[in-house]
Amino acid sequence: MEFALEGKVALVTGGARDVGREIALGLAAEGASVVVNYHGSKAGAEAVVAEIEGRGGRALAIRCDISDRVQVDAMVAQTVETFGGLNILVNNAGLVIRKRFVETTPEEWRKQIDVCLYGTLNCTHAALPHLEAQKGSGRIISIMGDSSRVGESGLAIGAAARAANIALMKSVARETRSGTTANSIALGLIETAHDPEFIEANREKLTRFYPLRRLGQPADVAPMVVLLASARGSWVTGQVISVSGGFSMV
Repeated sequence: MEFALEGKVALVTGGARDVGREIALGLAAEGASVVVNYHGSKAGAEAVVAEIEGRGGRALAIRCDISDRVQVDAMVAQTVETFGGLNILVNNAGLVIRKRFVETTPEEWRKQIDVCLYGTLNCTHAALPHLEAQKGSGRIISIMGDSSRVGESGLAIGAAARAANIALMKSVARETRSGTTANSIALGLIETAHDPEFIEANREKLTRFYPLRRLGQPADVAPMVVLLASARGSWVTGQVISVSGGFSMV
């Protein structure tokens, strides 16, 4: 196990499928016990847990609406009670409604901001005391689209919420005093089950935006998360790391 996460406990929000699934599996492969958070994808979360356990690891699926602070507190408490602590928080869960800003409604703003911003606020605030207690191995890694840095047509609300998360991670990184790190990973377009029709209808046009001439895969993201979660990433904090196939070069 190259990154030596044995004895560490990770909580991955939105861990039931796509990018979250690969992150959960990647952390477990390095020895971490993993809590797979889900909201609506119970079967997917249980499948991830079964795969981890089938490989000799430890995992637990917990349903939680991360926009609800009471539920988040209960999830973090269950994590600590089950596995004895919490070392790694991966804020991965999100909600995207692809529309031009002028066509969106305040109700749609709230839905996205509740998950993409308040969800990260809730999870980070609830987890941070436990991460700080680890005295050096606490890690917060927030996953977002590169639109949070460069903007993107049709994603104004999600981009705005995720941009706020970048500021949150940088601020938390400055506040921690026990070696806990806080970083953001900004993604290019990842091929997931979320919006396959849009991708297939626009694949040729979309691919031209990427110097590597392909869209991302969920497995492209997990290695960077594992690095930041490990001791090898212990001197990286407050950063925005682009895993985007060159979509942006900021």
